[in-house]
Amino acid sequence: MAPQSESDRESSSFWPALEEALVILVALHSAAIGVGALVATEWGLRFGGFPGASPLFFPRQVGVFHLVVAFAYLIEYFRYRGVMVLVTTKAIAVSFLVTMVVVDRLPWIVPFSALGDGLMVVAVLAVHMRVLRPR
Repeated sequence: MAPQSESDRESSSFWPALEEALVILVALHSAAIGVGALVATEWGLRFGGFPGASPLFFPRQVGVFHLVVAFAYLIEYFRYRGVMVLVTTKAIAVSFLVTMVVVDRLPWIVPFSALGDGLMVVAVLAVHMRVLRPR
């Protein structure tokens, strides 16, 4: 086998580093949404275009869920270098959000969230497939 050139070594480390950065950024996004839903529940609802919610239990439960999945993304990635929890969670979220936009009149935050989650899952999957590609 021929020795790797410097550009081959740089290229072979680029995709795993990008994947790690993406997983961390997606997890940070989920954690930020989670903390926001827990500590600024009413403000977040109004900002997103909802009139509010009563009781605040369910919007706060959304915050806890986001924190749980943020940690799950990081645990799976750093323990196994996997992204299936992230991909599955985001795909379910996109499916749910798009369905809700189709069947109900919802504030701007819902289609925006579907788009954001969709872009995140596509980016992570594209980079992960590149990481898995044999060199």
